[in-house]
Amino acid sequence: MQLTPGLSFLAKLLPFYLLTSAVVYGLLRISHANNLHDLPSWAIIVLSTLARPIFFLIYGYYSDYRESGKAAALGAVTVPIVEGKWPASISNMTKLVESFTNGYPGDFMWEWMEKYGNTFQTSLPFQRQVWTVEPDHIKAILATQFDSFEKGEQFIEQARSMLGTGVFNSDGDMWKFHRTITRPFFIRDRISDFEIFGTHADDALRQAKTRLAEGYPIDFQDLVSRFTLDSASQFLFGHNVHSLSGGLEYPESSSKSNTPVSRNHPTDSFTSAFVTGQSQLALRLSRGKTWPLAELFSDRVVPNRKVVDDFVRPLLERAIMKKREVKDKLDEKEAANLLDYLVQQTEDPIILMDELVNLLVAGRDTTASLLTFAVYMMAEHPDMTQRLREEILSKVGPTNTPAYEDIREMKYLRAFLNEVLRLYPSVPFNGRRAKKDTVLHSNTPGVPPLYIPAHMTCTYSVFVMQRRTDLWGPDALKFDPDRFIDERLSKYLTPNPFIFCPFNAGPRICLGQQFAYQEASFFLIRLLQQFSSFTLAQDAQPVDCLPPKSWAGASGPKGTEKIRPQFHLTMYVKGGLWVRMQEATMTEGV
Repeated sequence: MQLTPGLSFLAKLLPFYLLTSAVVYGLLRISHANNLHDLPSWAIIVLSTLARPIFFLIYGYYSDYRESGKAAALGAVTVPIVEGKWPASISNMTKLVESFTNGYPGDFMWEWMEKYGNTFQTSLPFQRQVWTVEPDHIKAILATQFDSFEKGEQFIEQARSMLGTGVFNSDGDMWKFHRTITRPFFIRDRISDFEIFGTHADDALRQAKTRLAEGYPIDFQDLVSRFTLDSASQFLFGHNVHSLSGGLEYPESSSKSNTPVSRNHPTDSFTSAFVTGQSQLALRLSRGKTWPLAELFSDRVVPNRKVVDDFVRPLLERAIMKKREVKDKLDEKEAANLLDYLVQQTEDPIILMDELVNLLVAGRDTTASLLTFAVYMMAEHPDMTQRLREEILSKVGPTNTPAYEDIREMKYLRAFLNEVLRLYPSVPFNGRRAKKDTVLHSNTPGVPPLYIPAHMTCTYSVFVMQRRTDLWGPDALKFDPDRFIDERLSKYLTPNPFIFCPFNAGPRICLGQQFAYQEASFFLIRLLQQFSSFTLAQDAQPVDCLPPKSWAGASGPKGTEKIRPQFHLTMYVKGGLWVRMQEATMTEGV
C-alpha cells in the first residue's frame, strides 16, 4: 500500500530525528554513569528530545556564516532575510498560505519589498526560499544563466500528483523530450488555421445570446473556459470534448439554478477536478518542504487527477488504436494533431497521460484567464471597447472571419491584450531551483551582486514586477494599452524587455505563446463584431467572491477592483466573471 504524502514524509524524517535523540540520550546516560554530570532523568529526556531542533538552530547559524564567506569570496552578498515573529519560519509560512488563499495576489511581496528590496529570502520550516521581482535576476534565472537553474526535485515532487512528469514538471532529458515533440505543432502553419476557433467561438457566442435573451447575465469565465477546452482538445488531440454542450450556468440567485444536463455533463466533473487539483497544488507550493504534513492521512490531489485521467484516457486509447491501424509511421508534418504524433514516439501510458494533462493546463487555463480579464477590462473601460470595435470593423467588417494577416495588422488589439497580460498575467508566480552556487547581478543602482547557494528555490513574480512604477513609469498601476504603442514603449520596454515576461523567457519560453495570442484575438474579434458593450453583473456575483471592504482605498488596481482575482497555477476570478453584454445594432456596424 502506498503511503500518504504525510506518512511518507514522517517515515523519512523520523529516523534522522530519532537517531540524533538516541545518540544524545546514550551519551548523557553514559556520562551520568561516569559521574560527569548529575542531571535528573527528566532533564536527560528533555534534552534528548530537543537535540534535533537545537542541532537545526545551530546548523542554521553555521550555514549563514558559511554562506557569507562564500558570497564574499565571489564578490557578492547574501540575500536579505525577512524577519518575523518567533519562530520566523512558522510566521512566514502562515503569512504566505493566507496570502495565497485569501489575499490580493502579491500583497506580501510589496510589504517585504519596502523593507528588504526587490529580492529577499524567507525562512520556512526546514528551508529558505528566495523571492525576486528584479528583471535582471529573472533574466538570469530564465535565460542568461539557464543552465544554473532547474525546476528542481522539491517542485517536481509537490506537483507530481497532478502534473506527473509532463513538460511543466520535468528537467533534463525528460523536459527536452517533451519540448522537442511538441514544438512542431506550434509553428505558424498550425496556429493560423482558424477553422477550429471559428466553430467553437460561434457556438459559445450563440449560447451567450440565448442566455442573455432570457434576461440573465452570463459567467464569462465559464464560457471562455469551455471555449478554450473544446478548442484545445480538438487542436491538440483531434477530438472535441464538447464542453460547451453542457450549457452555461445560471446565477446562484436564479430559480432555474443549474440544469441537470450541465451538472451531470462529463466535462463539468473533469473541470471541477482540474481546478481543485491545481488549487491544492498551489497550497502545497506555499507550504514549502513541510507540505506533506497537511496531507497526513490522504493525498488531496490524487483523487482529482484520477477524474482527469478518466476523462483523458479515451482520447489516448483512440489515438493508439488509430496508430495501430496505420502501418506507416507518421512524422510531425503528416500527423493530423499532436496526440497522433505523440503516440508515434511512445505508447507509455504514464508519459502520454502526463503530457496530455500538462497541455490541457496550458491550452485551457492560460487563454481562458487572458480572455476573462480582457472582458473585465472592457467592462471597466467602455471607451477602449469602442476603440477596439472600430479597429476590428475597419479591418474585417461586421461579419467576416478574421485571417492571420488581419490580426497582425490590429495594433491596438495586440496592445490591449499585452496590457491585460501586464496587469493580470496568466501565470503570476513561477520558480526555479539553483543547481549550483550562483551569483545574480543587477544593473539597478544600489543592488549588489547576490549569492544564491546550491539547491535554493527562487520564486519570481511577473505579477508584481510588471506593476513596478520604477520600471513602467509613474502610471504603471493604470490600465492603458497605449503604453505598448506610444513613446513609453521605447522609453521603458524596448531597452529592458525582461520587465514584461507573461509567457516566461529563455529556453523554457511558452511554446504556445503565439497560439494564445491568435486564439484570444480571434475570439475577441468575433465577440466585438456581435456585442458593443459590457457591464459587470455584480448582483450575480456570489457575495463571498466580491472584493473585501479592506481593499477599498488601496493604491493601484487593488483599491478599485470589482472582482476578486485569485490564482492556483493560473489567474482566475473567484466566483466567475458575471457580465451583461449588449448586442450590436445595425447602426453600430453590425
